[in-house]
Amino acid sequence: MGTPVGSSADGAGEDAVFAATGRERSEWFAVLDGADAATWPHKDIADWLSGEHGVDGWWAQSLTVAYEQARGIRAPGQRQDGRFEASVSRTVALDTADALQALAAVVTAELDARPLALNLTAKHPTARFPLDSGEFVLASASPLGDGRSSIGLTWGRMTDGSRLAEVKAEMRRWLQAVG
Repeated sequence: MGTPVGSSADGAGEDAVFAATGRERSEWFAVLDGADAATWPHKDIADWLSGEHGVDGWWAQSLTVAYEQARGIRAPGQRQDGRFEASVSRTVALDTADALQALAAVVTAELDARPLALNLTAKHPTARFPLDSGEFVLASASPLGDGRSSIGLTWGRMTDGSRLAEVKAEMRRWLQAVG
């Protein structure tokens, strides 16, 4: 049912990690192991990487999640609060407002639900669809320039990771219906 959900390390290549942080991911993991970071809360690891080692905030978060996954502290798709989330995105040849409007229409039809909020005037507009289960679907659009936008869907607050691949496959199908 769709492709398996990858780890955080699948998103950024080793060359990108080294270029952004000055060390390879494995080197950072050794530094974190040496500090006994596997016993720390997520925020403390990210703050330590930023504060003690000058790692940019985004990269500190990325390294922290990858470290937690590599050490079995967090499963792929698992959020800090223990719930699970799946996200997908693609580029479309639409301006941001039109892209979100089209994506929100697809999600509305698929879920048979209207968005709780739809803000088309924000720089990065979103539409949030609360589900009866307590989960949610968030549709978003970001400008890329040249009349193109990146559209994305996030399905959040899942209690376990058993549906991650299925949900990602479903949301990819929805994205293909736009543009």
